[in-house]
Amino acid sequence: MSQAPETMRIDKWLWCARFYKTRSLAVQEIDKGRVHVNGAAAKPARELHVGDTVALRQGVVARTVVVRALSTLRGPAPVAQLLYEETAESLLARSQSAEQRRLAPEPAQALQHGRPTKRDRRTLDDARQRGWGDRWSASLDDE
Repeated sequence: MSQAPETMRIDKWLWCARFYKTRSLAVQEIDKGRVHVNGAAAKPARELHVGDTVALRQGVVARTVVVRALSTLRGPAPVAQLLYEETAESLLARSQSAEQRRLAPEPAQALQHGRPTKRDRRTLDDARQRGWGDRWSASLDDE
């Protein structure tokens, strides 16, 4: 059985800890400046040690974790979660962010469709001709 290394590349650790699906995705996120180690911007080849603090962003979710172990193998999720410990502040901020997104979702996310299709457009035109007349809105004001 091989021993755990004392240091390893940040991109490989992020992949082993299952923050990103592939190492190349981890490298892309690091290159975009979305990963910081001990408060400094990281590069993909940055050496990571046990006890380092890693701040990263996965989509809209920001996380801060403390490295607890290093592993050269990408294992199942329960094993990968043993490689780090998320800070209390990060957990609190993540739950508050999730609650905020639940209560006030991004308006653009509510859009189901883009432009109306030809059928939708005809339905709108028919509705306009039948009931809307010259009004600029569909309200029931009798002005």
